[in-house]
Amino acid sequence: MEPENPPEPSQDSVSLLKRLAGPSSTKAGLTHDQTAINRVIAEASKGSKFYENEKRKDKELSERIAKILKQRDEALQGVDIRPIERNIDHLLEELESQRDLSQTVVHVDMDAFYCSVELLDDPSLQGKPFAVGGGVLSTASYEARKFGARSGMATFVAKKLCPDLILLKSNFERYSEMSDKVMDIFERYDPTMLAAGCDEGYLNITKYCEEHMVDADTCVQEIRDTVFRETSLTVSAGIAPNKMLAKICSDKNKPNGQYHLPFDHTSIKAFMHDLSIRKVPGVGRVNERLLEALGIKTCGDIFKHRATLQLMDKQFGLVFLLRTYLGIASNVVQPIQREEKKSIGAERTFHALSNKTQILRKLEEVAGELEDDMVRGGWTGKTVTLKFKLDTFQVFTRAKSFDRWVSSKKEDLFAIGKELLLPELPLTLRLIGLRVTKLKDLHAPEPLGGIKRFLEPANSSPRKRPRLASNAEDCNDEEHNTGEDHESMPGFYEEEENAEGRGFDAPDDEEQTLISHDSNPLHHKRRTRPPVSAPGPSRTRPSDSPFSATTSKPMSARQGDRVRHQDCPICGKLLETDNKGLNAHIDFCLSRNVIMEAQTEAQSTPKKSKDLVLSWPSSVKGKRKRKG
Repeated sequence: MEPENPPEPSQDSVSLLKRLAGPSSTKAGLTHDQTAINRVIAEASKGSKFYENEKRKDKELSERIAKILKQRDEALQGVDIRPIERNIDHLLEELESQRDLSQTVVHVDMDAFYCSVELLDDPSLQGKPFAVGGGVLSTASYEARKFGARSGMATFVAKKLCPDLILLKSNFERYSEMSDKVMDIFERYDPTMLAAGCDEGYLNITKYCEEHMVDADTCVQEIRDTVFRETSLTVSAGIAPNKMLAKICSDKNKPNGQYHLPFDHTSIKAFMHDLSIRKVPGVGRVNERLLEALGIKTCGDIFKHRATLQLMDKQFGLVFLLRTYLGIASNVVQPIQREEKKSIGAERTFHALSNKTQILRKLEEVAGELEDDMVRGGWTGKTVTLKFKLDTFQVFTRAKSFDRWVSSKKEDLFAIGKELLLPELPLTLRLIGLRVTKLKDLHAPEPLGGIKRFLEPANSSPRKRPRLASNAEDCNDEEHNTGEDHESMPGFYEEEENAEGRGFDAPDDEEQTLISHDSNPLHHKRRTRPPVSAPGPSRTRPSDSPFSATTSKPMSARQGDRVRHQDCPICGKLLETDNKGLNAHIDFCLSRNVIMEAQTEAQSTPKKSKDLVLSWPSSVKGKRKRKG
């Protein structure tokens, strides 16, 4: 017989249930109380490799939180927080003085875009629960969301939640066609709009409203009506003074609605006060848990804990959170500039495959997509990165740099990807991708020497990538930078990069080589390859593998790979090394935050603990989000 008052589940089990629910648990159309659905997801996932991987990551995060709480207690020990709070209050006043309410920004977001396009081609799906995707859902209809199915969810879990779920294969050509039509309509109202993906974007309609003498609500209604009239698709919108607020507002009246936030600081601060921290763009699931551990669940809680956030600035990004509390963000809307683009790539998610021929076929398809993007966009580069996700849901990458510009031909890209992949087999994979970095804009004017210089190998070292200041570094300055560098919490884009189906086509992507995105990097300092599906992780590699862990010969001696100047995409340092040396250096850069964490734990004084709070690499800013 069950007790009348069963014990409350532990925080660890609660956090695991929430993690298993996935990154899209705040999607529009889902029931407000996800408790029952989360338990079904957990039960359906138990025993799977996905469950074990999420359980491991949840445990690691719990241990990280315990360390952070210890650091907080040490940092606060014997400290008078009143002067700290007064300093932050002065900073809040400075930030408030820079609030700009002069621009009308709109975030437009297509409603269940892939599913809506499928509905155009097959009206019999109307009113039925269906989704688009393979092993993982790209998006789900609103009928399916009522059962808890959502994007990023494993298909077998979605089927448990919704047994009658109809699953459709993705038709990206059709989605791209409809996306182009919708974006063309948006550009009529703002020719310099920012496309944030195939199904969403930001518009500044200030000028349009002035020229046509209409108010913002009328203009946005006209945009939505035009989209529906010309495409039969619905779009939701948020109207606000900046991009962050507009994006939050576009989710308020989904689907097929719009929300206008009043343009005064009192209304904006009231709007933000009770808003869940998870609703803020730039705060991912990991940072949500970190903040909740400090007692910050809503944006209003940021003010209460402002002294703690100051003392642990590098971990949380004080200025970003203060701007969030005030509802202040960038209102600059413009297309991503070509010079900002750092990488271009493509990837595919699929049911787990272990057959070598089938895996190579997927790689070839990805190479074809990448060729199209490179040719259409006019790009080439010097580093090719292979990304793959195991059936255990761990993500790894392998990279190769060249002293020449790589060919954009499908055959050549496939050959490079194949060279990187074959030494790793046998593996069981569920995602594969290719990315080109260290880009050259072929549309830019040629330097002196013309096409001949372009075709010849580069003798001089490539131009160093300017290092972007991270939130943590900026917040630690004596004079706080209140510019546009504070648009996410530290580590947010690493989390985004790990998201299911995340694309490589981003304006500023962090190259991650020879390291698991979701494992302790210290382990990979000792083991430079992923665990294999079969036979086992102890399997040795052939000595001629370009990533051999068994040979002591330098890579240049084994493969004729010349030592040359190469720039690290993480720290920006110029190195004189071969590809193996570059990969080892990148591995170190990505591991340093964990090393710093270990150093911090070993310190005995609060001051040292505070000084060594870890920060993530700074070259991850500006990623472009993709949604289904």
